[in-house]
Formats: sequence, C-alpha cells, structure tokens
Amino acid sequence: MLAVSGVILLLVGTATLLQPYAFFATEGIKLGNDPGLLSEIRAPGGLLIGCAIAILLGTCRQMITQAPLMLNAIVYGSFGLSRLLSMVLDGLPSAPLMGATAVELVIGGVCVVSLLRLKPN
Repeated sequence: MLAVSGVILLLVGTATLLQPYAFFATEGIKLGNDPGLLSEIRAPGGLLIGCAIAILLGTCRQMITQAPLMLNAIVYGSFGLSRLLSMVLDGLPSAPLMGATAVELVIGGVCVVSLLRLKPN
C-alpha cells in the first residue's frame, strides 16, 4: 500500500509542479498566467514529491514503516478532509475531484488503521 500511495503522490506532485496547466485541465480547471497563482499551485507539487520520496523509502525498510504510514495518513487524510470541508463551504466539485476525495479518504483511513495495528517496538 505504501508503494502504491507513494507512486500516486509522486505522479500528482510531478504533474502539479511541472505540468500544472495540463494536470488541472483534466479536472476542468483553467489556470491563468498569474505568477503568484502558479507559484501557489507548483509549491505543493514539490511538497508532494518530497512526501512521496519519504513514503517510498519506507517501502525499502520494514523497520521504518511507522513514519511513512503516519506521513501517508497525514497527507492523504488532510487532502480528503479538506476537500470534504470545501464541499460543505463551496459546493460539489467535478466528479473526478469527488473520486479523488474518496481515494484520499480511503488511503488515509487504511493508514490510520495500519498504524493502530502496529505492534509497539
């Protein structure tokens, strides 16, 4: 699960950082040419890449699974819960974004359950 979720974050982060116009167009979102907006869009892409690397490193060493699971739970859980809040405050987004919300909440939830099941060292 860490490998799959890490690869997803790596792909989303890379697309957000390097191809924001194309990536957001898949959701029906048109970005303008405002450098400030693009900076705010690209920066989280770099953060997601960094998180993905940390998570993927956790797949290489079974002894360090707890930290990557926790990071996974935080990243995916916060994205999913933030999208739910946005739905309440702003209305429903496109179907692909609602699907992303479901995936994020499932991955975040699975990570929380996995963390709770880990045996203390």
